[in-house]
Amino acid sequence: MKRLVIRPGAIGDAVVSLPAVSFLKPVEIWCPDVNVPVYEHVAPARSLVAMGLDSLVLPERTLGRLGEFTEIYSWYGSARAEFRAQVSGLPFRFFAALPGDGCGVHACDFYLGQVGASLGGLPRIEVRAEVGSYAVIQPFSGSLRKNWGLEKFRAVASGLGMEVRCCCGPEEELAGALRFESLRELMPFLAGARVYLGNDSGISHLAAALGAPVVAVFGPTDAKIWAPRGNVRVMRFEDSVEEVIAAARSLLR
Repeated sequence: MKRLVIRPGAIGDAVVSLPAVSFLKPVEIWCPDVNVPVYEHVAPARSLVAMGLDSLVLPERTLGRLGEFTEIYSWYGSARAEFRAQVSGLPFRFFAALPGDGCGVHACDFYLGQVGASLGGLPRIEVRAEVGSYAVIQPFSGSLRKNWGLEKFRAVASGLGMEVRCCCGPEEELAGALRFESLRELMPFLAGARVYLGNDSGISHLAAALGAPVVAVFGPTDAKIWAPRGNVRVMRFEDSVEEVIAAARSLLR
């Protein structure tokens, strides 16, 4: 059985899909370039763009590569009739890419259920890293409405009583923050944290999957569906700085 998994989405989508993707035991995974480091410990991972899957009309080379697989599990193209028409002769199984707001189960279990696996899977990424003496704060996310607030995170950093290292993405403005070229470089840094603090974000999911204790501050998103899985404390926007500090201290390793 030569099985391909195609999984689009952001970093958090990749992490919560990990248990389902691992269950499928694919020989290859096609995903956004940024997510290749998330999946490459499961199977060789290729960029969706490099494989030509983002083209409006699929190139012959892409169709040829797709034709090499006996099974294709795809979270890509389920709502695109023109894509489904182009691959109609290939062994695709399409799945909804996102759980609905009222799905009632955690995102990990939503994806596990789609592929017929047992529920309760834990996203896990093994990375060699020694636990350091520092905490990590990533005070941003993919949406402003999901950010607890930079000043609140600064107050947490001041009150933790330990070394705090902040990190952020290439387009986020934060003086003195660490920036990494890729997730492959970021992951050992996260894995070495005594505790990680962040918003409802892909990096918070990634930190939890790497085994770091995580405090994730949630606002408008349903934490029952989207909270990181692992050694995690979920806090809310209405919680105080002191309560978030106490949660972080309770998780220190």
